[in-house]
Amino acid sequence: MGNTTSCCVSSSPKLRRNAHSRLESYRPEADLSREDTGCNLQHISDRENIDDLNMEFNPSDHPRASTIFLSKSQTDGKLLREKRKSLYINHHPPGQLRRKYSSCSTIFLDDSTVSQPNLKYTIKCVALAIYYHIKNRDTDGRMLLDIFDENLHPLSKSEVPPDYDKHDPEQKQIYRFVRTLFSAAQLTAECAIVTLVYLERLLTYAEIDICPANWKRIVLGAILLASKVWDDQAVWNVDYCQILKDITVEDMNELERQFLELLQFNINVPSSVYAKYYFDLRSLAEANNLSFPLEPLSRDRACKLEAISRLCEDKYKDFRKSAKKRSVSADNLTVVRWSPAIIS
Repeated sequence: MGNTTSCCVSSSPKLRRNAHSRLESYRPEADLSREDTGCNLQHISDRENIDDLNMEFNPSDHPRASTIFLSKSQTDGKLLREKRKSLYINHHPPGQLRRKYSSCSTIFLDDSTVSQPNLKYTIKCVALAIYYHIKNRDTDGRMLLDIFDENLHPLSKSEVPPDYDKHDPEQKQIYRFVRTLFSAAQLTAECAIVTLVYLERLLTYAEIDICPANWKRIVLGAILLASKVWDDQAVWNVDYCQILKDITVEDMNELERQFLELLQFNINVPSSVYAKYYFDLRSLAEANNLSFPLEPLSRDRACKLEAISRLCEDKYKDFRKSAKKRSVSADNLTVVRWSPAIIS
């Protein structure tokens, strides 16, 4: 305001006026184009959003990016899903295969919500996601870090077989390994979801793949970190040595340290990312006939859901009131104001 020079005349924003220089008087010139003035600034709509560029490669950081395990599970196509469906039908009585639908008198709900997931089925879904990670891993010769190599850092004293890195583990084997750790350490279902977030963040940041040679130590490191970040009363590293008898505390400390370094110490999990992983796990379960059990809505549970809904409604109502007192946007104004007309 008040200067006699234009801010768009300079060809580069790095040029600055010296404190001892004198301002020259403004001389009007002919109409100049953007090329003549050297002001080739991009319009804001033409600029590329860096977050959008990285969104595809960082699903554990951005809520709109597709999760890696869900895309890998879809590469098997319809054949594997039909095989799992046939196995499901053969191992269940015909009476249990009927799909339950809600009616006016009965509402069927499962006991899993985004805030309180079902522990057993969440672990099953996470194990299935890890299974697809291993089965459909990239074969472009990515490096195998020594800290995760089970041959260099075995979890038991039993001899590692020579072809330990050749055979993919089954989903049941992955589920038993994860369930043993969660049951012994008394971890929650939310911790399982955060474990999967850290696992995919590690694969993205470190540019490695999870394979038969390293999946146990990668999963162990993710569980170790997720339990400390999520749970208030975290499990100590020495406690995991009581679960896995043949592992040392020094090995656990080194695993945790290198895991954090590979994550670039980014242990933040936004609520939107957590919710995305939860619902993608439910989609994975639905696609693989691993549906959560449905139960009729009882009176007690209906009262609990209503109480939780009222609590959240009151909470957000108070939040909206406080936000409205601080600032009011002109877009939200609906009051019609009449202005006097001036007739000359």
